[in-house]
Amino acid sequence: MSRPDAIVIGTGLAGLTAAVRLAEGGARVLVLAKGVGATHLAPATIDVLGYAPERVEKPLEAVGSLGGDHPYARVGADGIAAACEWLVERVAGGSLPGYAYTGSAARNLLLPTAIGVPRPSAVVPETMAGGDLAAGGPVVVVGLRPLKDFHAALCADILTRAGIEARATEVDLRPEDRVDANSLGFARAFDDPAFRGQVVAQLSGRVLAPDARLAFPAVLGIGDPHGTWEALQTALGRPVFEVPTLPPSVPGMRLAAILREALRRAGGAVRLNNVVVGAEADGARVRALRVRVGLREERMEAGAYVLATGGIASGGLALDSHWQASEVALGLPVAGVPAGERFKPDYFGEQPMARAGVAVDGELRPVGPGGEVVYENVRVAGATLAGAEPWKEKSGDGISLATGYRAAELVLGAAHATVGEAV
Repeated sequence: MSRPDAIVIGTGLAGLTAAVRLAEGGARVLVLAKGVGATHLAPATIDVLGYAPERVEKPLEAVGSLGGDHPYARVGADGIAAACEWLVERVAGGSLPGYAYTGSAARNLLLPTAIGVPRPSAVVPETMAGGDLAAGGPVVVVGLRPLKDFHAALCADILTRAGIEARATEVDLRPEDRVDANSLGFARAFDDPAFRGQVVAQLSGRVLAPDARLAFPAVLGIGDPHGTWEALQTALGRPVFEVPTLPPSVPGMRLAAILREALRRAGGAVRLNNVVVGAEADGARVRALRVRVGLREERMEAGAYVLATGGIASGGLALDSHWQASEVALGLPVAGVPAGERFKPDYFGEQPMARAGVAVDGELRPVGPGGEVVYENVRVAGATLAGAEPWKEKSGDGISLATGYRAAELVLGAAHATVGEAV
């Protein structure tokens, strides 16, 4: 690739969203990342807003209550809705035949987690949507005995305590006779009609309520999830849905594959094992990135940059032994770091450090303590941003999608404005 118009740093949902949208808009895009990104860890459901602080039924109506420093305030309800619609369209036209997402940012579904706790989510894979607990009716949770990351009896028990009629059953099959089969191994096995037939044969002999839905761990195919899901529903004669499991996340791998193929088709490129370690700046503009590739350092230039490296959990932000926070790629200032207590013993409670991140202006450009723009040609997206509590709000992938999409729109708009001025 010749000199790119834009470099995106990070291959999580925010980075891939920004990269695909930029490439669709005609930009030459290069994505740099040290690894495959958090998509392989997350359930790949778009949780726009689950709690604020009580459980939310209509996310778009509730985002206005989050305050002016929240990332959603930089995007707006219309921008969130547009990003969700864009993702649904990209998956429907993507590289996995028939696979689709359903739902919108207007209303939450209520889906079970791996341990059976109801979780609000807005835009989800079609293979999960049938698990909406608000629909009522009994649920049979199907366990796969060798899969250590999903316990059907626990899931069914917690669902029962939540008022859902549920029970568990188990299938004893081992993909490729492996003792240590994980989610990806089962997903590959479910793509095979013979393996699916064995699953159906074991379940067909069980006494199941005629109106029960079957909940499987989210391993129903990696190459043809739509075909696998439909085949199981037809063979079993009842609705089937997936429940997210612990990593590795098969739905996350599917979504990453769809977006990376969309990027390739649009002319963009991804380079892994490329670690951005600094920037060369000319005043308020980044001129080039310093990138560590193996044991050497390279210099890479572009007209615009999107930073989507994640927060503390992903290594995009760091805390040193003196509790000093830093943004590790471009050295941007970190806002929202509390002067006193940083973490509290209550794991699910409000954590003072949760809102720390890079502060931005209305165009997602990083700003300093006084609100001054640090770099005019840098946009920040995803978990790197300050002002949110994604774990508590259940808003993480929603923020990544909406801000990644918005960052790309802003870069494209700035490029078009520059061309117009030149003309």
